[in-house]
Amino acid sequence: MWAPDIYEGSPTPVTAFLSIEPKISISANMSRVSIVASYGGTLPQIFFFCSIASMILGPLAAMAQTKVKRPLAHSSIGHVGYIRTGFSCGTIEGIQSLLIGIFIYASMTIDAFAIVPALRQTRVKYIADLGALAKMNPISAMTFSITMFSYA
Repeated sequence: MWAPDIYEGSPTPVTAFLSIEPKISISANMSRVSIVASYGGTLPQIFFFCSIASMILGPLAAMAQTKVKRPLAHSSIGHVGYIRTGFSCGTIEGIQSLLIGIFIYASMTIDAFAIVPALRQTRVKYIADLGALAKMNPISAMTFSITMFSYA
C-alpha cells in the first residue's frame, strides 16, 4: 500500500490535505452520480462489501505499525469504509449519513494532524515513545489521547 509511505514522507500539512480532500471530492462525485443514476441491486452490494473490507483491513494493518503517522494512513483506509457505507443504502438518507461522516472525519483528521507536529517537537516519532509523553508534556498527551479516541 502506498498511503502509509506517502503519509510518512510528506510534510504534515500536505499529508492532512491528502488525507481529507480526495475523500470529499470522490464522495461528492459519487453522490451526484448515485442520486441521478438508478442502479440495480448489484452496485449497492459491491459498495457494501468493499466498505466492509476497508473497515476490516485498514485497522488490522494499522496494528502492525511502529511510527506515529503510519497508523493514521491505515485508519484513513478504514474510515473510507465507514464513509462509503452510505452509498450501499442507495437512498438520500445514506447520502446524508455520508456527509455527516465526512464532516466528522475531516474535523478529527485536522485535529490529529495538528497534534503530530507538536509530537515531533517533543521527539516523539515512534508509537513506543508515546509512553513517556505523559511525563514530558501531559497536556499534549491528554490532547492526543482524546483525539485518538474520537478518531477511532
